[in-house]
Amino acid sequence: MTQPPVIREVFPYLRVRQAQAAVDFYTRVFGASERFRLTEPSGRVGHLEMQLGPATLMLCEEFPEFDIHAPPPEGVQGVSVHLHLDNVDAVVTAAVAAGATLVRPPTDQFYGERSATLRDPFGHTWLLGHEIEKVTPQEMQRRYTAMFE
Repeated sequence: MTQPPVIREVFPYLRVRQAQAAVDFYTRVFGASERFRLTEPSGRVGHLEMQLGPATLMLCEEFPEFDIHAPPPEGVQGVSVHLHLDNVDAVVTAAVAAGATLVRPPTDQFYGERSATLRDPFGHTWLLGHEIEKVTPQEMQRRYTAMFE
């Protein structure tokens, strides 16, 4: 049996139609800061890195010639980014004011978080949460099962 790979980090890599607008949004709403970017002579952003709390967020603009497309601004996506924050309500307010669509309002959840879901203006889904109580996995399962009874 071969050894599994050693994964050192995981980077969300978002594809967007308007890189500068995305940078402005993620800076204003999440407090991200741009680290660097690689730009074609035409101005199209081929790679951009932002510091997002302890994580690196990468993004690029569309490159249809390489089958790199941004998600549609509306509709369901197969992936989302979960941010664990200090204050979900404040971030949701800022995000909606900056053009995000509220998918699910801030709500206290059985697993011990207050959480919300929003879609940014670039079609990406963000799950936002902050801890409201410590809940063991066993208690989470008990509460989860009770929801179906």
